[in-house]
Amino acid sequence: MSDRKIAVLGCGLWGRNVVRNFYNLNALGMVCDLDDDNIAKVKEQYPDIKTTKDFHDILKDDNIMGVVVVTPSHTHFKFVKAMLEAGKHVYVEKPISTVAQEARDLTDLAESKGLVLMVGHLLLYHPAVNRLKMLIEEGELGEIVYAQSDRLNINYFKNDRSVMWDLAPHDVSMISYVLGKNPKRVISAVGCSSDRNDIMDITHLSIEMEGGAIAQISDSWITPKKHVQLLVRGTKKTAIMDDTVAENKLTIYDNFKAGSSEVVQSDYLEIEPLKLECQHFVNCCETGKKARSDGENGFIVVSILEEAEKVMLGDRVKNLDNVDFALSRSKK
Repeated sequence: MSDRKIAVLGCGLWGRNVVRNFYNLNALGMVCDLDDDNIAKVKEQYPDIKTTKDFHDILKDDNIMGVVVVTPSHTHFKFVKAMLEAGKHVYVEKPISTVAQEARDLTDLAESKGLVLMVGHLLLYHPAVNRLKMLIEEGELGEIVYAQSDRLNINYFKNDRSVMWDLAPHDVSMISYVLGKNPKRVISAVGCSSDRNDIMDITHLSIEMEGGAIAQISDSWITPKKHVQLLVRGTKKTAIMDDTVAENKLTIYDNFKAGSSEVVQSDYLEIEPLKLECQHFVNCCETGKKARSDGENGFIVVSILEEAEKVMLGDRVKNLDNVDFALSRSKK
């Protein structure tokens, strides 16, 4: 590990997980947050780490080579742009932005400056997801015709533009990754707001992938019982990955034999996906290697979600630009 370190901008509930992982990798150099309570928790747990409430301190610190942006999604463009312009590598939590053109601009800026831009599409680093990708590439399932990702949970802090922007980046990036195909177009997109406004807390997307497979994605902020499952159906077999269970996450079913199932044994490493993602960012910063979930990957995901939002809301999507998203200073 080089002497130059990583700074984390935003240390709310998820940000603290990011802080923990970079600290355990001996890579953490600074933590920034506007919230006094969040900063106090960091100081108590990691007394040797610099803390600040001013993100400009990160920009000015030559010992900081990379920055992780873990703030609400509507702030991502501002912070990522500032960090890249200051010559810092950036790992930004998903989505890279809620505007495709902004994602394109950030990707181009990073490339022009020779900097790493990585998006927190966490599931691309999940050992079970990578095992499933291998099985698909080996032809175990046959030709893939359908994928379904359900990410249903309860969220009492609705501090994003909608559940789609909060959770669907995981689903779109994961399905694209395991299939090795990009999303082609939005077939349908519907949403519901339990609060009866334009901030959807249940969404359902149908997407055509390159090659013709159909992807269905359901996300929820209002489901008391957590349900996180990916189904991938091929012409020969169907795989189900259940991420709510501690072990035996991946099971394969024969399409033509009733009651047949085969648990894929954990020959993959049982390591926290976030640790693998953080290690990947450090490696990319030190080597200049392009991240697995790079800016281009982020742009593709944002482009399809932007299209889905237009289908879902129509002319009402314009109203969201005027909403004051002063919700929470630290993501989740």
